[in-house]
Amino acid sequence: MGLGDKISNEAEDLGGKAKEAAGNATDNDRLRAEGQKDQVKANAKKVGEDIKDEFKRD
Repeated sequence: MGLGDKISNEAEDLGGKAKEAAGNATDNDRLRAEGQKDQVKANAKKVGEDIKDEFKRD
């Protein structure tokens, strides 16, 4: 996984956490769900990149 991909995925994850926290603070279910969705997407990308890296090692 390239450094740029790692930074992008981490930024997306942190943005999702911020949205979720804002949704919790304002009792906004839509914003909370959007933040959780962003975190799931970032984690899925990370897993995909990790798998790709494992295949490159072999």
